[in-house]
Order: sequence, then structure tokens, then C-alpha cells
Amino acid sequence: MSCAGKKLERGHVHFELLLRMRDREGNLVGPESFLPSAERYDLATRIDRWVLDAMFSWFNKYPEQLDDLEMCAVNLSGQSLSDEKFLNEIVEQLSSSNIPAGKICVEITETAAILNLAKASQFIKTLKRLGCSFALDDFGSGLSSFAYLKSLPVDFVKIDGFFVKDVVNDPVDLAMVKAINDMAHAMGKLTIAEFVEDKEILQKLVDLGVDYVQGYGIAQPAPLINESTR
Repeated sequence: MSCAGKKLERGHVHFELLLRMRDREGNLVGPESFLPSAERYDLATRIDRWVLDAMFSWFNKYPEQLDDLEMCAVNLSGQSLSDEKFLNEIVEQLSSSNIPAGKICVEITETAAILNLAKASQFIKTLKRLGCSFALDDFGSGLSSFAYLKSLPVDFVKIDGFFVKDVVNDPVDLAMVKAINDMAHAMGKLTIAEFVEDKEILQKLVDLGVDYVQGYGIAQPAPLINESTR
């Protein structure tokens, strides 16, 4: 497991947990290679459960990391949004952990949220009552609709990196990022831009008023858990 992230303005630590798997040769494999199979065989929630257990265990082992932490983002699959048992497990973990719920941001993809709109809304509302925040990931990549965005009680909208990476040179991508950013702000939501690869992209996003940024141009992923703890 690794982490990466940063805020546009100077402040406390923000990061997102990123999951990688090692193949038989010991090489790191990205989630795009194994998550589709996990979802196909109904294993995605088991992976989500492992990630959350690892997160809670790490913070319980290193409580001093909470001092500078403003927010830790963790991704959940669409299957987990429909699993009431899994939701209850998260509630129990938050109740017994030393991690303030306000420091946890749960990320769900736009497509997963829309395909499970009623259950996703209930899932979000339950954890928000405990203090967690929510981000709608990859907005702009799927069934994008501002009407859906208005109906989901999320706190952050992550602008899909497909538009962000060419925002300096492509006027259409610039218009898309601006539209998503402006509409999200009008709904009282904060925005996060993905795939920020260089200073030119960063400056363009600052000019547009995007709240947070993420990408290799900001911070490279770094191991969070030592190999001996896996």
C-alpha cells in the first residue's frame, strides 16, 4: 500500500491510500490489472475490507501520524456500497479506533455511485453522520450528470485526469475542468484535480480556483506499510 497527495495551499497533510499487488516475480501491479477481476468474482469487498483493516491497524500502531494528518482518503468499490454488513463493520471500526472520523475521506467512483444511487446515498449518509467526508472520484469519465451530483451528499468532486492532463493546451479540456469546478462550487462542494503532472498544469488549476490537486507533479506515491507488515 502506498500514499500520495497534497493541498494547493500550505496546510496539514493530505494523502490518498493507493493499492498495489505484487505478481509472482515480485513486480508491482496496478489496480487496473486486478480490480476488474475482483469485481467480476465478487471479491472487491474483501479487498476493501483488507485495505481498511490495514489503514486502521497502521494508524493504531503509529498514532503520532494523526497529529499532522488533515485527511486520509481511501477508495471503496461499488460492490461495497451495497453491503450492509461491510458498512456496519466500518461503523464498529470507527467506534473502537483512535482515528477521528473527520480525518477519513471515502472515495467512490461516479459510475458506482450512480448505478447504486439509493444504496450509495444511504452508505454516505451513515458514515457522514459519524464525521467522515466523501469524494466522488473520476467525475467526467462516466455517466456524468450534474443532476446526479446534486443528489449525492458528497463533500469533494475529483475531476477526472483525462481532462486535467491537457488542460494547458486543449481549450475543450480547459472548458470541461472549469465547468465541473464551477458547478461543484455552486453546489457547495470542494474540487480535486487528478493527473497534475507539472507546474504549468498546477498554475492553470490555481487560476481556475480548484481546491486540491493530485499527481506525480505534486507528490510521488510512497510506501505506507513496510513489507514486513504485509
